Amino acid sequence: MLLTSHKDLRIRVWNFTVSEKLRFKKVCSLPKRSSFLLLPRTETTQLHKDTISCMGYYNADGLLYTASHDRTVKAWRLSDRKCVNSFLAHDDHVNSLTLNQADGCLFTASSDATVKIWRRLYRDNSHTLTMTLKFQTSPVNTVVLDANAALLYSGCSDGTVNFWEKEKQSYRYKHMGLLQGHRFAVLCLAVAEKLKLVLSGSEDTTVRIWRKQEGGYCHECVVVLEGHRGPVRCLAATVEMENIVSSFLVYSGSLDQTFKVWRVKVVLGLGDDKNKMWLDYGEGGAPPGDSIYNSLGDLYHMSPVLSPSWVQKKLQANYF
Repeated sequence: MLLTSHKDLRIRVWNFTVSEKLRFKKVCSLPKRSSFLLLPRTETTQLHKDTISCMGYYNADGLLYTASHDRTVKAWRLSDRKCVNSFLAHDDHVNSLTLNQADGCLFTASSDATVKIWRRLYRDNSHTLTMTLKFQTSPVNTVVLDANAALLYSGCSDGTVNFWEKEKQSYRYKHMGLLQGHRFAVLCLAVAEKLKLVLSGSEDTTVRIWRKQEGGYCHECVVVLEGHRGPVRCLAATVEMENIVSSFLVYSGSLDQTFKVWRVKVVLGLGDDKNKMWLDYGEGGAPPGDSIYNSLGDLYHMSPVLSPSWVQKKLQANYF
């Protein structure tokens, strides 16, 4: 199943089959279209009133969540294509959402500089706010959970990634620190869970890979991937595990109108170095420890998105 959002403020559901050719078939639209003879009053009230910025699917109950720049979040039941709940979530654009598949908790991130946690009330399909996370002072563009929902990461317009840990007794999220390294806004995040790695894509055209230290809260940037000429807007990672050598693929999409696939090999340490890892990656990477900014001037000059005047204006802004 594939879900897409469109300029008409609708979501379309597709089935696809993989054979010699990739075939798609549209199943339905949300909200479903009314008959011409019936006034589509309910249909128009269910529509978002501005751009749909993100979607998330809760497997256990077959619910699709959509969030919008109209500041609302909607929950759709795919079995009968109904909007079962719609609520005002933030004071500004809702930019990202993610779900804890274990308990259905919903996490939303907004330009109002907050991340909010919502719990669904099953008796009436409504959602109640359980916690507001507000450590950052700039708009939050993206949010992601690790597989156990023990760590929450949020990427902000000031170039930082904040991370929060769920306390075992209270189950509340406590701010534990931030990752610094990006020059401009962090636009997307992904987690390579088996390797305990976090990936961040930025407006500065780079992808950074961070590793959380065992038994602590410090993160180190182990790889910087350079190659895009425009802001990195979306990320995904898939892991392939072996005994000593592991590898994972990083997929990155950019506003420079390119889509790149990176292969990163991870060699795990042995003996006294068993907690260490070495990463090897293909063309387009920068060795850890090297300055990634030496070549950025050339990238900006060549970029159809990041013109020199845009970069100069951005650097003069008081984001730091």
